[in-house]
Amino acid sequence: MIITSWNVNGLRAIAKKTLFPWIHTFQPDVLCLQETKIQEEQLSPELVDWEGYGCFFSFANRKGYSGTAIYSKIPPCFVKIKDFPEALEGEGRIIEAHFQDFVLMNVYFPNGQMGEERLRYKLRFYDVFLDYIGEIQKKGIPLILTGDFNTAHQPVDLAEPEKNARTSGFLPSEREKIDLYLQHNLVDIFRAKNPEQKTYTYWSYFANARIRNLGWRIDYFLISPSLIPRVTDTPIHGGVMGSDHCPLSLLLR
Repeated sequence: MIITSWNVNGLRAIAKKTLFPWIHTFQPDVLCLQETKIQEEQLSPELVDWEGYGCFFSFANRKGYSGTAIYSKIPPCFVKIKDFPEALEGEGRIIEAHFQDFVLMNVYFPNGQMGEERLRYKLRFYDVFLDYIGEIQKKGIPLILTGDFNTAHQPVDLAEPEKNARTSGFLPSEREKIDLYLQHNLVDIFRAKNPEQKTYTYWSYFANARIRNLGWRIDYFLISPSLIPRVTDTPIHGGVMGSDHCPLSLLLR
């Protein structure tokens, strides 16, 4: 089973570029997208009628902003896109999909670089969402949490940690939130399997950052420890273009 996550920075835009050729080649069983920037009335047939895939969308109230989607060859038992705690609502940042033997959370965490208010919102989002998934964990259901976390956890996760020490995305207050998630029975599976590897998932559009590989690893798969024996690979598809992020995948037996 292949689960892929990708911040596409605009679903309609990437659909005109690399999305469909890459999906046709790689064939993920479940595809989690973030930052779709689309409203329901803007969904064209090519964006919903994928052969073999069902699709689910969460839309932001604000047009052209945020949003998440899941495309899946495997029909989920249940999908939730609303009625989350109030602090998590309004921006289309979460889709919760229940499969036969795990719950998949596709999440687009807020960006804190727009000022102190948004940084506070981001930190609050981390806290409220952690409480929310904690209730799922109490039921003993294995959890897969994926998406754009908008935070690099450790110095190995970005090319220039010293330069960005005071930049949102690598602030101590943000990194501590990732610590909390890992302390709540979740494993950063890529880093667990690749302790020292400098591989990134995001590059700014400015200053030829991607060409120079001045990147950040801010997209993750955090999984329940019980799922680790099923993991066969955790590739990051750095050569796949079309967004300022690249896809990453989790391969499960």
